[in-house]
Amino acid sequence: MKWMEGIDKLGLGLYFLLCIFAIANIYSVDQKLGEKQLMFFCFSVFVGIVIFVGRSKFFENMSGIIYIGGVLLLIGLFPFGKEILGQKNWYKFGSFTMQPVEFAKIGTALMLSNYVSGPEFNLSNRKSLWTSLAIIGIPAVVVLAIPDVGSMLVFIAFFIALYREGLNGLLFAIGFLFAFVFLISLAVPPLYVAIAIVVVIGGWIAMNYYKMSWNVISISGIAASVLILCGLAFGSPYILEKLPKHQRERIEVLFKGEKAFRDTSGYNLLYSKTAIGSGGLWGKGYREGSVTQGKFVPEQETDYIFCTVGEEWGFIGSAVLILCYMVYIGRIYYLAESQKSSFNRVFGYCFASILLMHFSINLGMVMGLFPTVGIPLPYFSYGGSSLLAFSMMTFIFFKLNYSDKNSLV
Repeated sequence: MKWMEGIDKLGLGLYFLLCIFAIANIYSVDQKLGEKQLMFFCFSVFVGIVIFVGRSKFFENMSGIIYIGGVLLLIGLFPFGKEILGQKNWYKFGSFTMQPVEFAKIGTALMLSNYVSGPEFNLSNRKSLWTSLAIIGIPAVVVLAIPDVGSMLVFIAFFIALYREGLNGLLFAIGFLFAFVFLISLAVPPLYVAIAIVVVIGGWIAMNYYKMSWNVISISGIAASVLILCGLAFGSPYILEKLPKHQRERIEVLFKGEKAFRDTSGYNLLYSKTAIGSGGLWGKGYREGSVTQGKFVPEQETDYIFCTVGEEWGFIGSAVLILCYMVYIGRIYYLAESQKSSFNRVFGYCFASILLMHFSINLGMVMGLFPTVGIPLPYFSYGGSSLLAFSMMTFIFFKLNYSDKNSLV
């Protein structure tokens, strides 16, 4: 049929596949929650259909209002938010809850796409750079103040979209270097780390001595970088000690192992690894997982849902799920790159990068490669807010892609 031309069947097919498989796994953990997730899914698809039959320019034209509305919803959490599991990042309406940060990501993606696609945007211009950083930074700072560190980390995804539009990749290297120095200084004596920093930077200077134009600015910049990194190395243990106990232990689990905190912050990870490992190659079978059915892992239907897949569907099932995510995210990047409209392209990159961050952090978290930060697995973790928000981004992008493919321009 002609009206179906431009609909990306692979992308939408993977969306439905992930959501349906997710409902089945949530049902395995808790039958009532599985039924509720099915209701959330039906409502999300209904909203998606409304988005798909609407005007594609609506979100571009209304991006500013949607962005401001998302930020105001975040700010409203401070006086009106409901505290759940130590975080005041929910609104509660009777028996329903809503997490506004999920919708703030949509607003930020739309606003950034609108600004970047403007005729005056140029990342080599300081005004464009700082305005882009402000669009990302305002909601990110509010989220950090809630505090919701996990959701704040997801805002890094928008820098991937900016990188596609010309952002210097050196910023990613600097960010990675600071994170690496912070973490390694918690396991290695800070003095050794500081010496290593001086040796590495000194070696780099020696190798590039004749290639560089030496002046006061370059010398002072290198000296400042060394001092800041060394200061971070010595300050990391102090920063760790000042964190709340549960956050401090979640980081220490990476170095000391989950068994050292088996009664506190390491409990979830210990049983998560047990569930995944016990699944073997083919898994124990649907609703046959002893860890899953025994409810040993708290939040197993939300942040730790992947351990259910590992136990019941085994290595093969887990690998297939990961492959589906990789193909799906890769497909969105591919479609984003093929867009004629720069607004569509930037939004596609934002959407794919948000999925990539959620996917990477969540899997790293349940396997002990990343601290527990409360990041849901897209489409898979139980929760109406998360599913609806990801579904809205899904249908917005596929609507933009549909309009782009049917455009005569």
